[in-house]
Amino acid sequence: MDQRTHPAAVKAEAPSPSTPAARTVPTGHATGQRTPLIDGIEKVTGRARYTADLPFGETLVGRILRSPIAHGVIHAIDTAAARALPGVRAVITGEDFSAPYGVIPIAQNEWPLARDKVRYRGEPVAAVAAVDAASAEAALKAIVLHIEPLPAYFEAVDARAEHAVALHDKKPGNIEREVDQTFGDVDGGFAAADLVLERTFDYAEVAHGQIELNSAIASYEPERGRLTTHSVTQVPYYLHLTLARCLGMDSSMIRVVKPFVGGGFGHRVEPLNFEMITAALARAAGGTVRTELTREEAFLTHRGRPRTHIRLKLGLKKHGEITAVDAEVVQRGGAYGGYGLVTILYAGALLHALYRVGAVRYRGFRVYANLPPCGAMRGHGAVDVRHAFEALLDEMANQLDLDPFALRRANLIGVPYRTLNDLQVNSCGLPQALDWVEAASGWKTRRAKLPKGHGLGLACSHYVSGSAKPVHWSGEPHAVVNLKLDFDGGITILTGASDIGQGSSTLLTQVVAEVLLLPLERIRVVATDSALTPKDNGSYSSRVSFMVGNAAIRAAQALKRVLVEAAAKKLEVTPDEVEWAGECCGVTGTDRELSFAQVVDAAMVDTGTLTVKGVWSTPPETQGGKFRGAAVGSTAGFSYAAQVVEVMVDEDTGVVRVQKIWVAHDCGYAINPLAVEGQVQGAVWMGMGQALSEETQYHEGLPLRPNFIDYRIPGIAESPPIEVELIESHDPLGPFGAKEASEGALHGCPPALSNAVFDAIGLRFTELPITPDRVLAAIHTRQRERRLRASRAGAGASTAEA
Repeated sequence: MDQRTHPAAVKAEAPSPSTPAARTVPTGHATGQRTPLIDGIEKVTGRARYTADLPFGETLVGRILRSPIAHGVIHAIDTAAARALPGVRAVITGEDFSAPYGVIPIAQNEWPLARDKVRYRGEPVAAVAAVDAASAEAALKAIVLHIEPLPAYFEAVDARAEHAVALHDKKPGNIEREVDQTFGDVDGGFAAADLVLERTFDYAEVAHGQIELNSAIASYEPERGRLTTHSVTQVPYYLHLTLARCLGMDSSMIRVVKPFVGGGFGHRVEPLNFEMITAALARAAGGTVRTELTREEAFLTHRGRPRTHIRLKLGLKKHGEITAVDAEVVQRGGAYGGYGLVTILYAGALLHALYRVGAVRYRGFRVYANLPPCGAMRGHGAVDVRHAFEALLDEMANQLDLDPFALRRANLIGVPYRTLNDLQVNSCGLPQALDWVEAASGWKTRRAKLPKGHGLGLACSHYVSGSAKPVHWSGEPHAVVNLKLDFDGGITILTGASDIGQGSSTLLTQVVAEVLLLPLERIRVVATDSALTPKDNGSYSSRVSFMVGNAAIRAAQALKRVLVEAAAKKLEVTPDEVEWAGECCGVTGTDRELSFAQVVDAAMVDTGTLTVKGVWSTPPETQGGKFRGAAVGSTAGFSYAAQVVEVMVDEDTGVVRVQKIWVAHDCGYAINPLAVEGQVQGAVWMGMGQALSEETQYHEGLPLRPNFIDYRIPGIAESPPIEVELIESHDPLGPFGAKEASEGALHGCPPALSNAVFDAIGLRFTELPITPDRVLAAIHTRQRERRLRASRAGAGASTAEA
């Protein structure tokens, strides 16, 4: 890829004959480069150690006993026999915890081990720590549960029924959160429309499918009362808070370390019960406990995308202008709060900021049910609504005889732009993204001219670059980065940001190297150890690149100022006269210079080790409006994407095969194009899985396919070529203009794919996934309707002749 420059980089002037050539450093020398991930070698060689790999020597084995019923009152848990077994070092129940938890401060209603009631099949009710797995399993079998069954509800409509038993106190109708928002004159907008359509859509519950199994290792020092936890978490800081809360411990006595993580996608974006359970077992046993969950237990822990029912009504002018939107969204959230109230707010908030819309009415219902809790999943909150919106737009474009591209272009926003619900958009590359996918896919020349059973579909999408307000608001900066420079000349980035495979540690290294004009090899990263690194809120809502990237820039700028001042003092000039070139610096216009090592030596005089800090918070104008729930959806920068999907549908088998996907993603500025392209491809691939095959189903609360054989994630055989174009709109608030790149493209894949299926066989699917059985059922229904119409027409002709 061609060398890139960014607006923050100062263009180097041509050196004068007396200026050493070594001082000339090209702009974008570290950023904008296709850089392999700095931890890639460890991962591909197997040297990377994940939580389950950590060498703690002899540890106790943790195991969890789970509820055999979906809803019931706990009358007693008899652990006496289990405690008496040889090799058993600890047995705990819900009574061993001080408080319930939940990632949202106002929705903390889940206990690590159930107390009083169980609310889903597989909910943890007791746990043991023993010297080996056999002893632990024997202890589980020895525990006797006395649970009185209650009515259980597995669908939102049943949980909302008039006489349904409440799963939680003070939650009538089993409604966790109800949202009612109106912006503008919705009824007037529909009255002014030339076409109004309303449709209903249904979406299956979806699991994250992360490769690494859940695991935690907790060590407790009885003499000091200290706890150290290593876990698979995406949010070490929130885990730290939750451990202190649930265990009733002082935060200063807790240390949380995140090792390598084998994927998260939102499954680990809130503290999870097994993490608190492992810590409580370690404290009870006075030692170290290792808990490793099975794949089935990962499905029970869940936190996936909720099953969702959507009613959507749109009004359009003849030329495509969107005059009004009316949406109702019902999410089956499972047994506990988790991220539920945020998820249902996101579904409405992100109806805005992609297109200009005349008016919007949104009603959302997050419903409790006796199933494993749902939570945040890649594209949090908005994926299902975006499918409904883009699919209905396509249907209306067809009725208005508008090209789908023309309809989208009729509603493009211009920047800067303030939405009806007070979201601030400062950059938008969607027009360029549309242009690219239209040309790359050959849309104008190929659409409607492909062979039978082949089709093309278009959709657009967007997403936030970090939530403008953190989950736990403390007044602290949104991101903090420390840089340490010592006598050896090495720079250590100290960050609490969680690299979970997205490459954030590499990005921070590039950012610091760019500001200091130093090679990447001089910089190392120490991340996510609460005893060493500054607090960070974690990897969620695509916040790390934007927020922590900005903090890293500021830290690097602060270190550069210190070094330039030290060099100026050594050279006996003012800082303004120092020309900084990274590995060397000198006096402008002269041949007087210092090596980087000499500058470091000068900077160490009288101070020793240097530590500087950079912080960043979202500006107030990007933090949303004043209405209830306004903070959700607000962000410092929105990404934008457009994609075209080509499919082939076999009408004999119902199988949909994706032939190719073209996606253009506005990432603001590609700090690491190699990583950005990978993130975009991964997002599209996950969207394809949701569209075609992924579906979490239950029988009486029991997961039907809690494994990777039966839960159908697309494999390499189903994965098509995904051609990526990066659009750079240079957001004024982003680090070097960068925005998010790992979630926004996901939202567009399901609707582009379903629109392509319509183009191929003339059938629209309002239920996902579009599995072969659903395709065949729709084809057979159409065939029956055609035969019935033909039969009626024939009967009518016979009557007329008579």
